[in-house]
Amino acid sequence: MQWFSFSVILSGIFLAYIIYSIYSLSLLFISPVCEDGKPCLKSYLSERPQLDLYIYSSVYKKSRDVDLAYTAHNFDYTRAQTIPTTLNIPRKTQDNGTLFLHILLTPTFVDQSRSFVDLKKDIYTSYTTIKMTQYTVPEAEVFKLLGEKNPGTKDTFVRPVSHIKSRVTFTIMTDDVTLPLYSMPIELVDHIKIVGKMTFLPVVNCDFLQTRQRDLERIMPQNNAMNVTVEYSPVSLGKLRLVLHVQTAIANLRNIGISDKDVDEVKGIFADTNIYLLGGTVFIAGVHLLFDFLAIKNDVSFWRKKSNLIGLSKWTVMWRAFSQTIIFLYLCDEESSLLVLIPTGISTVIELWKLKKISRVELITCQGILPKIQFKSDSINAAEMKTREFDAESMRYLSYLLYPIVISGAVYSLLYQPHKSWYSWTINSLVNGVYAFGFLFMLPQLFVNYKLKSVAHLPWRAFMYKAFNTFIDDVFAFIITMPTAHRIACFRDDAVFLIYLYQRWLYPVDKSRVDTDTVTEETVDFGDASKKTIIHKRNGQ
Repeated sequence: MQWFSFSVILSGIFLAYIIYSIYSLSLLFISPVCEDGKPCLKSYLSERPQLDLYIYSSVYKKSRDVDLAYTAHNFDYTRAQTIPTTLNIPRKTQDNGTLFLHILLTPTFVDQSRSFVDLKKDIYTSYTTIKMTQYTVPEAEVFKLLGEKNPGTKDTFVRPVSHIKSRVTFTIMTDDVTLPLYSMPIELVDHIKIVGKMTFLPVVNCDFLQTRQRDLERIMPQNNAMNVTVEYSPVSLGKLRLVLHVQTAIANLRNIGISDKDVDEVKGIFADTNIYLLGGTVFIAGVHLLFDFLAIKNDVSFWRKKSNLIGLSKWTVMWRAFSQTIIFLYLCDEESSLLVLIPTGISTVIELWKLKKISRVELITCQGILPKIQFKSDSINAAEMKTREFDAESMRYLSYLLYPIVISGAVYSLLYQPHKSWYSWTINSLVNGVYAFGFLFMLPQLFVNYKLKSVAHLPWRAFMYKAFNTFIDDVFAFIITMPTAHRIACFRDDAVFLIYLYQRWLYPVDKSRVDTDTVTEETVDFGDASKKTIIHKRNGQ
């Protein structure tokens, strides 16, 4: 009996976990059942009462000193709407302070002339508070490196300063549902307010998923008032539970040190997403992670056992190590999300390890402080020598096109485009060359395959996992925030992947044949009698 491999078992467990997670998310959209004979709560909105809306602002969350920003008599809570609002910015908020928005929803029979404190204490008032400010480090200003820059215009802040959210969204759960009193969903427990005979008031909540990093505007000392867009949207019970569930999960992520930028990426996955698209996104993300793991595992296994470079392009490996390093440094300079940085960093380490292996470099420890670098002079067979000739020939053709274009692009960027620093210009110039023409360095391997009329030497299992992920990356290029150049480069590998597949079909691997590189042997003397190389000749050569 043949047992399943560890990778297959691990993949099955991981996929089962992903499917279970999707199933758990779907349960949020199923209304809890109110059983007969047990107490149940009905919605205050079931009879469609008339409600008034009040919006106040204050410096502190629990403050009596508030400023009325907006009122709406007989507020239409059945349709989504946008409320342009101008908020007064107090001096304390301008001095790197905070600002809060208070949203009150009251029945029309409540006296409108009552104060904020009295309205808030009324038993029929539904209430929520939205924090309008967020501390973040301002984006670094850019300037032309060769032009005259004004030192006074360059932002020298390196600490977080107060920013205001230029767009916020609040919701009201408008579904006419009944909720079991003793088996209330855990997400709703702190948001249910009971009045009268087993009736719960409208659930007013801030949809934090709709507020993104791009909506933040820095509060300057001269800003006495700022325009803010307050958006309202009726929400279903399932969507409300999802928002509250994700809000709790993200709070836990922040507690373990996840940055606001990475939290913003997670919010983008859940915002404006129905359950079917959300389930598909979670499943695709899980499969992508699984393929990444399998690709890395098989790639490392292939190169760990590889003792020669027959049929493999040395320049392609060198280029991938260089380009992955540049891309990683570029993403760090752009402060990209960890969702992009971590996989790129792992790929960079692996590519550098492969570069060390093909370069036949050894670090030899000696009595000195620094280790000594030694290049091994192993035996090189005829097939590997032939591969190097084809590889060098392809690189010679590429150099005629690649180098002038990259140098011209770097000069143009220096003269006409602003940058944060000389380091930023260097990284941007290199990464533009990588993104725009990096796929050209995948062509030497295609050229070697064409000359050898074979693809048997490639790590096809790892390659297929990577190929599947290129198509998944095409989907995530529009979901996860990343630099535009990196987004465009996600589509670059698709064309090369199709060419590799065509070569796979054109040069099929015959597993029953004898390896043509090991039929006959002869030795070649390179000038040292103690070093002889075994050359394997092909049949008929």
